[in-house]
Amino acid sequence: MILKIKDLLILLMVIKFQSVVSQTVEINGKIESKLDVENIHVINKTAKVFTITNKLGEFKINIKLKDTLVFSSIQHQTKAIVVNEEILLHKEILVVLEEYINQLDEVVVGKVLTGDLFSDVDKVEGNPPINFYDVGIPGYTGKIATQSERRLNEATTGGGFIPLNPILNAISGRTKMLKKQVALEAKVELLFSIKARLSEEFFTSNPLDKDLIMDFFYFCSDDKDFMVFCSKQTDFKILLFLKMKYNQYLDNLKLNKD
Repeated sequence: MILKIKDLLILLMVIKFQSVVSQTVEINGKIESKLDVENIHVINKTAKVFTITNKLGEFKINIKLKDTLVFSSIQHQTKAIVVNEEILLHKEILVVLEEYINQLDEVVVGKVLTGDLFSDVDKVEGNPPINFYDVGIPGYTGKIATQSERRLNEATTGGGFIPLNPILNAISGRTKMLKKQVALEAKVELLFSIKARLSEEFFTSNPLDKDLIMDFFYFCSDDKDFMVFCSKQTDFKILLFLKMKYNQYLDNLKLNKD
């Protein structure tokens, strides 16, 4: 009788284990690193879902047995972990990430200096460039304006008691046209920045043919709220916006095929 009860308990445990490993469960995870652990991308490459860590390096994500989890950020080495029975049963995972160090081959350019000023000064060849501060000329060190931005500035400023440039350009519509051009350039610059920075992570969990990727990003930029959702926003918010547009884009492709 005791043996039968023991066998029954073992059978129930096996059934429970099989039930757990065959279903999708949400796990709690934590990233440990010597660097910042916030905004690290956590991607379930198998299920094609993703999330991002909070400031403590914590995250939650849905997994199944043998799913592949990928952890990546600009500062860390990318790490992949295959979900095993232990992770699934405990519903917890601790991931230690290593710092990403971009090592360059040592290159010696020109003469080797010793650090002794009087010794090294004789080894330096050529004349140093003149800095505008050296000759007392005020200089601008900020972002260089684009051609459209310079044209807009010229169109909206002017001298004299009554500056005529802003008035004439406003009447002719030139100012409005230049503002649209500046806004368009800002949108395109942001679009290519997002594409370069987030493409790899986004399309890992949201597959798309390579010849459609650029079309997808233009589709995103056509949204009237593109700048609102993507300009000066966190990667997480931008990825959420891309995910929303991704679903819309797939629906459009399906309608066009039908």
